[in-house]
Amino acid sequence: MDVPVGHKLCRRCGEVKPHSEWHRNATASDGLSTSCKACRAIKGRADHLKRNYGLTEAERDAMIAAQYGLRAICLDAPPVHVDHRHKTGRVRGVLSFNCNSAIGTSRDQSAAARRTAAYLEGNLWKPTLVAPGVCRLPS
Repeated sequence: MDVPVGHKLCRRCGEVKPHSEWHRNATASDGLSTSCKACRAIKGRADHLKRNYGLTEAERDAMIAAQYGLRAICLDAPPVHVDHRHKTGRVRGVLSFNCNSAIGTSRDQSAAARRTAAYLEGNLWKPTLVAPGVCRLPS
């Protein structure tokens, strides 16, 4: 295949792309990486899923299909962030960035999430003073 000057053939996708579509690699003979930026990004996402959650892209896509293509909490589409329990590493579902961050901020504590929901519904969380310095928390 003839590759014009200033272009390179990607080994992954088989497309000829200009040098601007490649990451630099000082150790390569031509100074460019073996895969184009787009292919490296795809591989990077797949590697991230496997390394951090033990999932393939097909398994993640099956989870999204089981959620009817919606995020599990806010019910918007499309779900993009894999959620997992930090103590065990068990994957729970696929969420939005904001919902996943909210769970992480509450440190995976369901009691904190229930208090958050009660607060949002207008039920203020107020402890009862039983004795000086001793409070009873609402159940």
